[in-house]
Amino acid sequence: MTSIQRQRTSVLLGTQDLTVEDRPVPEVEPGDVLVRVAAVGVCGSDVHYYRHGRIGDFVVEEPLVLGHELSGTITAVGEGVDPARVGERVAVEPQRPCHRCAQCLAGRYNLCPHMRFYATPPVDGAFAEFVTIEAEFAHVLPDSVSFEAGALLEPLSVGIAAVRKAGIVPGSSVLIAGAGPIGIICAQAARAFGATRIVVSDLVPERRERALQYGATEVVDPTTVSVVSDIAPVDAFIDASGAPRAVSDGIKAVGPAGAAVLVGLGNSEMTLPVEHIQNLEVTVTGIFRYTGTWPVAIGLVASGQVDLDSLVTGRFGLDEVREALESDTDPESLKSVVYPGGVPA
Repeated sequence: MTSIQRQRTSVLLGTQDLTVEDRPVPEVEPGDVLVRVAAVGVCGSDVHYYRHGRIGDFVVEEPLVLGHELSGTITAVGEGVDPARVGERVAVEPQRPCHRCAQCLAGRYNLCPHMRFYATPPVDGAFAEFVTIEAEFAHVLPDSVSFEAGALLEPLSVGIAAVRKAGIVPGSSVLIAGAGPIGIICAQAARAFGATRIVVSDLVPERRERALQYGATEVVDPTTVSVVSDIAPVDAFIDASGAPRAVSDGIKAVGPAGAAVLVGLGNSEMTLPVEHIQNLEVTVTGIFRYTGTWPVAIGLVASGQVDLDSLVTGRFGLDEVREALESDTDPESLKSVVYPGGVPA
């Protein structure tokens, strides 16, 4: 057990109401490890909870610690865990499935109905100095992978899950709507999986230009170019925007027997081009987090096939979580990272 008994923690008390509290360091249960948090990426879901207090059925009804994209160092282990793991640099897969339900036993632990996922009410997240996680979900980082990149393996896992669902293989063509952090990461993942035509659509010129630096072979402004008539057909469509028009047009751009994967957080209900889906046998699906993606993600980053370090555009301490959550209003911002132990010099 760590000799440190108290820790500083950023806590969301209510909509746009944050404070820093002194809290106990969590107890290390059997099978768990204690991780001193090094870096935490700011996700759109964190921002949504901060601004609106809810995402769909997940409602912030009591104080909540945000943050679920994280890396750090193991400082203690619970019963049944090899003590030699103390000192390991790790990226944390921020979820606790039950391991016993039908979904877990089928290998779809992301769909576990008993899942306890970081920073999803009422489960606290990682804007804190220490967290605990099951030992198997603390993935060892090679020395060549930074703590920042280690934290961003979580959104990369979303991208990997998306391109897997989209059926991306060498030679595939894909249309990605949205050139925010997830869209950019999906473009990199698609390239790593072998896609040779990667078209990224976004309304903002700066984002389109940035997409070209991260795997896109083409970029389009959807207000001036029709993806349906000018870009189609593509083998797959990945929506990282959540915009109803982008989803509908993107599905229409998919050719016969292709796939459309919905990743972006948008309206709870949308109108879809059912005739196109039926006549061309387009598979339309969503993704809900990920399973078994961290080893692949680590390999892609360590090999240089995916660049996460350069995505970081803002660095903030624990007392600056509000600024980190509001940094998305800056058009130059791509990915902000919070450092609970202090921003490195």
